[in-house]
Amino acid sequence: MAQEEINFKKIIPVAIIVIIVIVLIAFGSRMTVTIDAGHAGVLFKTFGGGIEKETTYGEGFHFIAPWNKMYIYETRQQEVAEMMNVLSSNGLEINVDVSTWYLPKYDKIGFLHATIGTNYLQRVVIPSLRASTRSVIGRYTPEEIYSTHRDIIQDEIFQEVVVLLKEKYVQINKILIRSIVLPPTIKQAIESKLKQEQESLEYEFKLVKAHKEAERQRIDAEGKAAANRILSASITDKILKEKGIQATLELSASPNAKVVVIGSGKDGLPIILGDSK
Repeated sequence: MAQEEINFKKIIPVAIIVIIVIVLIAFGSRMTVTIDAGHAGVLFKTFGGGIEKETTYGEGFHFIAPWNKMYIYETRQQEVAEMMNVLSSNGLEINVDVSTWYLPKYDKIGFLHATIGTNYLQRVVIPSLRASTRSVIGRYTPEEIYSTHRDIIQDEIFQEVVVLLKEKYVQINKILIRSIVLPPTIKQAIESKLKQEQESLEYEFKLVKAHKEAERQRIDAEGKAAANRILSASITDKILKEKGIQATLELSASPNAKVVVIGSGKDGLPIILGDSK
């Protein structure tokens, strides 16, 4: 009897080890989770109240109970593009390629999973992008959309998407209009009009430039005339004689001027007779 009791005591630890090994083999893959870079997890507790809304699990290795489950979300910025047909303010159909940069709010992933789920892109992001794009573009004419208002339209779509997703635990970083395709006839008409407006602006620029040049020349001429009047009024006979004497002396120093007669010219100015050769 004692021998059987001793054997039983030896079997119990072995049985426990065997059970642990079996559990590890059967549930080992469900007891550990590795969250990759740029991702985060939210834990669902089967017997503990469901989603842990307030806790977001970061990158790295985590132990969990085998009956619980970790849901992984990418937390890096992502992009989704939509090609859609929308109507302008005058009812013309326009093809627009628009995209958005988005990501889940890191500290709200638990709430996102509880209220929307992992397919939040299809459930809220894309529908919000489509609705906002149609709403905003419907306020503008094809010409405004094609030419001058693209940046304004992008900003307005962004604002509307942000409002729609305000309580959806999703962050929108940017809205981009990648292309706008108008009906060929409308596009040609707009391009023709824009070309004519450009030519008109260019012609007006040339007229303004010519007017400014004429004004500059007039002011320059008036300045020269005023300077000549001042110079003429300031010149006297004495000044002229002094300038003549100075010029004669300079000429006399030249190797080509050999004979200088002082006082023989008109008004008593010196004159040069010529080369001595």
